[in-house]
Amino acid sequence: MTLYIKNMVCPRCVKAVEQIFNDIGIKPIYVRLGEVLTQDPLQAQQLESLKSRLKQLGFELLDDSLKQQIDKIKSIIIQHIHYTEDEKFVFSEVLADELHKDYSVLSKLFSETEGITIEQYVILQRIEKVKELLVYNEMNLNEISYKLNYSSVAHLSAQFKKVTGLTPTQFKAQGIHLRKFLNEV
Repeated sequence: MTLYIKNMVCPRCVKAVEQIFNDIGIKPIYVRLGEVLTQDPLQAQQLESLKSRLKQLGFELLDDSLKQQIDKIKSIIIQHIHYTEDEKFVFSEVLADELHKDYSVLSKLFSETEGITIEQYVILQRIEKVKELLVYNEMNLNEISYKLNYSSVAHLSAQFKKVTGLTPTQFKAQGIHLRKFLNEV
């Protein structure tokens, strides 16, 4: 049985959800961002316990297929921007390949449901990654620009300022309190 869980945005979320399943006596086959596969369907009591435990940690069991689709789109984008090291990919192709649907269908669904386009969501996630890298101070803007597949530092800086209202330098001077949780982007 495949279960879809909202707000799983990082490897720690995967571990936390895996622990919840183990605590209620269910050994999942796998736990990924936004998705858990179990051997057998859950009983009503297990399902209620799962929902309650997930809610305590800020997660939500998704039962609506449209919500599940949107969450999968978000999870794929987050995975590629924040946790995948390959710099060169096209999101329209990645999403169509991984979800086995035409990108135009996914794009329309996402826009209608979320009120922004997939492209805008990708930009917001990339800017959050830029913020993270700036705060850690391990890379300069040239390296960040290259890592996140920007065409230039000027393009990164312009997009950063458009989204945040600050230049990367101004952001860096103000510090970590301006970052957002990935599931709140």
